[in-house]
Amino acid sequence: MDRLPESLTMSAESAHADYRTTPEYYIDTQRVTEPVMLHLLGRCPTVFGLKKAVADLLAGRDGFALPPSDGTIEPGATVHGEVIVAAGAVIADGAYGTGPVLVCPGAVIEAGARVRDNTVIGPGCRIGFGAEVTRSLLIGDAFMKHASFVGDSVLGLGVNIGAFVSTTSLRVTSGPVREPATEEINAHLDGHRIATGQTKFGAVIGDGVVVPAGTVLQPATLIGAHTVLYPKTQVGGFFPAGSQGR
Repeated sequence: MDRLPESLTMSAESAHADYRTTPEYYIDTQRVTEPVMLHLLGRCPTVFGLKKAVADLLAGRDGFALPPSDGTIEPGATVHGEVIVAAGAVIADGAYGTGPVLVCPGAVIEAGARVRDNTVIGPGCRIGFGAEVTRSLLIGDAFMKHASFVGDSVLGLGVNIGAFVSTTSLRVTSGPVREPATEEINAHLDGHRIATGQTKFGAVIGDGVVVPAGTVLQPATLIGAHTVLYPKTQVGGFFPAGSQGR
């Protein structure tokens, strides 16, 4: 990705005034009832703050009381670290969980699925065989029923991730990949580069979006609610809510 002139760079603070960077542009907050989700969404003026908000929540740094782990961890599930399974949630036999992780009521982590590292799985989500989620927030009723990867990302209500879909969150334009990453990820709106404040940032996928099988999402892809994506190998940039992304 070519670098934009500094005059076209917008700070995360300046982006606050652009509604397209707010959680409400991607998520119908009137339909969100889970207290944890309402708390996280209420803390962040832009979507770029949600990853840190999740990490702060799970580390107990923001003072919000997490639910008790009263759900079901089936015999044969592999769980390490602080994995909270709320009442009505299930980590099934053959699934993997590596904390800190919160699985909200009604969510199911199925056999062969993996959730890890500062992730909150919202109510009603289904994470299936071969699917992996890390450092991400899934608001609710998301489906990842097939082999796929979501990292450093935010998924709205009712998002459906097809088979072999992958988010990418790391810039690879400056030579060898380094860990930990040091180069900031930028989003792009109207020709302006918006600083995310993060060295890893995947995608924000709005309510009701279906990501077709085999799609790779470039870093800092922003997909507005109810956008229709057509099958395509690579997807990146900004897609307005309700649009058809060819």
